[in-house]
Amino acid sequence: MLAIGIWLLLLAMCATRSVEHVERLEFSTWDLAMNLNPDDGHVMSYSVGWATDAFIGTYSEALTKDYLNRVVWNKPVNYIAIVRHQIGEVDAVKVFRFKEGDRSMLSRFQAMNPGREVVTEGGPIQESVSKNAPNTHDDPVFSVGGDLAFNWGYGDNGHRIVLTGGYLSPLGSEDDNTHGLGNDYACNPLTGVSKGIWWQHEISNIVDCPGPSGWWEGIPSRFTGCGSYSCYPTIQGNDKTDSENGCLKVGPVYGNYAIYVSSDATRFPRPGTKLQVEITVEKRSTVIENEL
Repeated sequence: MLAIGIWLLLLAMCATRSVEHVERLEFSTWDLAMNLNPDDGHVMSYSVGWATDAFIGTYSEALTKDYLNRVVWNKPVNYIAIVRHQIGEVDAVKVFRFKEGDRSMLSRFQAMNPGREVVTEGGPIQESVSKNAPNTHDDPVFSVGGDLAFNWGYGDNGHRIVLTGGYLSPLGSEDDNTHGLGNDYACNPLTGVSKGIWWQHEISNIVDCPGPSGWWEGIPSRFTGCGSYSCYPTIQGNDKTDSENGCLKVGPVYGNYAIYVSSDATRFPRPGTKLQVEITVEKRSTVIENEL
């Protein structure tokens, strides 16, 4: 009888046991660090903004004109998202993880000597492109694969952000054939100082258009009509400084390019999302079971 009583007691306890399921959400934040508008009259070239620790633009026009948030630029970060957008609406995004974590964007872009550093690994951890996104065939970010490289210098040329899936000019070359974000074909890439006003430009598209060997020797034909070139580097918009020489071919604007950074966010909102200067995303959800 005792055994039966104990069994009935246990059965009653099990029958009344209940479990509360609690879902706990955790969130991460993306901060807008930079925005590039290649047709706003301000040229964010290799020598402008990236390594000088200065605020550029205004908060109210952060997603419509050139913009750099000095506070965010100084934050230690682990992830970067490059977002092409149309008046604040995402049409393409790539997210990468930095090889070296907990470093600021400022410190990364100040590391120009020797520069030429591949700063991410494993390629994009997210790549989302709208099926309606135009001009992806030669876009400097979305037409090529690979990782991000910063401060790609060669000869007297410098490019702040390029992808390893595109053509990366060798160290001693003068072929002017690397293309990306924040460019100058007449600068000291180790110091970030431009040599003149002719070749600074914001965004150049992917095109195989090498300059002729030795063009800089003697009379530089590129300054007098570029007659020795069979093709010319193609840039987006009018943000360039060679208006007198016309050696950079002006093309359409594909969009603004926003750079977001985060310490722990690994996913970015998909195409169609309206951007803000700060974006909160769900990091993970955890289910906790509590016995009542």
